[in-house]
Amino acid sequence: MNMISTPALPAARVSTTRPQLRIVIVGHVDHGKSTLVGRLLHETGSLPEGKLEMLKAVSARRGMPFEWSFLLDALQTERDQGITIDTTQIRFRTSSREVVLIDAPGHAEFLRNMITGASQADGAVLIIDALEGVRDQTRRHGYLLHLLGIKQVAVVVNKMDRVEFSAARFAEISEEISAHLNGLGVIPHAVIPISARDGDGVAARTERATWYVGPTVVEALDALEPARPLEELPLRLPVQAIYKFDDRRIVAGRIESGGLAAGDEIVIMPAGKIAKIRSVEGWPQTPVAGRQSAGRSVGITLDRELFVERGDIIAHAGSSPRDTRRLRARVFWLHHKPLSKDDAILVRVGPKETRATVVAIEKAVDPGELSSVENKSIGRNHVGEIDISLATPIAADPHIDNPRTGRLVIEVGGRIAGGGLVLSVDAGQRAIPVDIVPVESALRPDERSARYHHNGAVVWLTGLPASGKSTLARALERRLFTRGGSPVLLDGDTLRAGLNSDLGFSAVDRSENIRRLAEVATHLARNGHVAIVAAVSPSREDRAAARRIADSVFREIYVATPPEVCESRDPKGHYAKARSGTLPSFTGIGNDYQPPLASELTIDTSTRSLTDATDEIERMLEKTGILFDELADLAANI
Repeated sequence: MNMISTPALPAARVSTTRPQLRIVIVGHVDHGKSTLVGRLLHETGSLPEGKLEMLKAVSARRGMPFEWSFLLDALQTERDQGITIDTTQIRFRTSSREVVLIDAPGHAEFLRNMITGASQADGAVLIIDALEGVRDQTRRHGYLLHLLGIKQVAVVVNKMDRVEFSAARFAEISEEISAHLNGLGVIPHAVIPISARDGDGVAARTERATWYVGPTVVEALDALEPARPLEELPLRLPVQAIYKFDDRRIVAGRIESGGLAAGDEIVIMPAGKIAKIRSVEGWPQTPVAGRQSAGRSVGITLDRELFVERGDIIAHAGSSPRDTRRLRARVFWLHHKPLSKDDAILVRVGPKETRATVVAIEKAVDPGELSSVENKSIGRNHVGEIDISLATPIAADPHIDNPRTGRLVIEVGGRIAGGGLVLSVDAGQRAIPVDIVPVESALRPDERSARYHHNGAVVWLTGLPASGKSTLARALERRLFTRGGSPVLLDGDTLRAGLNSDLGFSAVDRSENIRRLAEVATHLARNGHVAIVAAVSPSREDRAAARRIADSVFREIYVATPPEVCESRDPKGHYAKARSGTLPSFTGIGNDYQPPLASELTIDTSTRSLTDATDEIERMLEKTGILFDELADLAANI
């Protein structure tokens, strides 16, 4: 992104209280965006001293007439091709405010870059060539502004000199574009006739348009309202990384909205873990004193050891974003293959990404059409509203509540395929009967962890029948209980005799058996317990589904005891020679068993004592943030 800096202003004009307005300027290629921006810089006295004269001299040496757009075309490739291919931010001042003008590309091929520019704006200037009129790309840009939630738009009809400042031609264009924008719910604040090249209507009225009584471009910009300052919105700190320095675990990220200070009570979403900020770290000064506000990159330490990962969002307790597995979004699609129902996609909200499935598509239209026809899929450069089912929970806000955490990006095949706004969270949940109201626990996660000395977790032991899963699970249960914890054993066979007694052993029933186990275990984990699951769970896909349900609290242990050793034990893994025929299910399950590809821990009980194996599980739980490190010292002294 190119940046043109405004020159230093006299001290009398400097004010720290002037509002800042971010405006994106969009329109069809060659309709004169860059020319208008150059003119605005000149008319507001915002050009560096000597800049205009230098560019005129360069143009003369090249034997070409000077163009105001040269002020923007900073890249040589752009000058060679005569088009703008990047977004450029220009700062200047009007009589009442600071303006950050974002010049976005107009070519259809550069819509990705335009989305990047427009997504940062509070309002927009939509430019139209008076001779060419409203084009398909103009309508598409209008729809894109609607997609990005931009409600404040000033329309500029440029090159009026080419139609001899015809009031009739201006009225025709004004009526057509106003009808299009009104249909999108975007009300144009003004439609302004100008000649950016000659300066008519940019900062002053001229004799060539005496019939026009509305504002100039500069006056129209002054009439637009800046967005609510990010500092006034609730705290949103997406986690970018976690660093280990000496004895500190520093959680780092950029404050997108709100502010924070040491001592604040915060919640980490989507897990809902509570902690207090122990310190705010900086470089070279550490710790940093005072309150840190939106726009600052910070590192914080917490008053307790919690499992935090990239993509989590830190907020103040009581004003956190929603955690959800369902989103409704309005998206602009860029991929060559249309987006259809049931498509698998990757969704990214800030640094958090998750696999997802499109479960519904509505209002899929071509924004270039005047009378849009709704489709069942979203084609390239088209817009639609979709419901998305997420494989793992994320924390997000509706865009109307917080634009910084209310936008999403969609990837397909490792490339950006679309983007848009979060309209609502938990989309599609209205089908739940109204008399079913989930009730949350009266106890906070931090209260439970303070008592149990651990965070909630699902410890999933998988392996062949008789590999020693249940024996290990019982030993771990006893160990955690001795430490003052709250372990709960969920043995697969035990639940088969009760909760899952209605299930058989088909592939579908086995998947449902694992789903129920995972749901029960996750419920226990969310209430602060360590759910220890001992289940063969032969299908790798079923275990992956269990991991998605439990999300960040899932820890898989592969009990990798060799088949020949398992056959020498009784069905629950004890070291007693089994009689022939006592393991009727072993052959079927053994042949179908799919070992984990990447478990948190692998243990072969044929080469380890029960105490050693339990010790290793305990160390893994400490290392991954389930058990508190300080308890290891306590246990050593018991």
